[in-house]
Amino acid sequence: MKVVYRPIGTVRSPFSEPAGMPIQPSRGRGIRGTVELEAEYAEGLHDLDGFSHAVLLCHLHRSRGFALKVVPFLDDTPRGVFATRAPRRPNPIGMSVVRIVSVGESRVDFEGVDLIDGTPVLDIKPYVPELVDDEEVRLGWLEEARRRKAVSDRRFDSDGDG
Repeated sequence: MKVVYRPIGTVRSPFSEPAGMPIQPSRGRGIRGTVELEAEYAEGLHDLDGFSHAVLLCHLHRSRGFALKVVPFLDDTPRGVFATRAPRRPNPIGMSVVRIVSVGESRVDFEGVDLIDGTPVLDIKPYVPELVDDEEVRLGWLEEARRRKAVSDRRFDSDGDG
């Protein structure tokens, strides 16, 4: 089976390279970006301005290849790629939960950038915390690792060891 998606828009970000970019939206707090939607999808933004946050699903267009074991940014131990949010994945799909600043005719301005300028956007969804049953959330290896401060480096470049 072949699955094909067409981007609905593009991320505009102050980051042109992965190195030095925040590794998650929470670490990019206060850093602004924009999703510029293709005109044909602009009507789909109607009512999004009533939400405080959105989920951006993106194609990680600069990711090359993948590894099933990676050393994530917040750790120094190899982990299964599906237990991480590492960008070098079998299907390089990224997910960012961002804070909506404003919604325009064909754009969404947001805070919490963790994406490279030019990243293709596949979908935008409102973030609704009540849809997640969080009473017994476990964070695995991240319990301890999330206390570390980290930004993106070159470990997931196509010639990296990740």
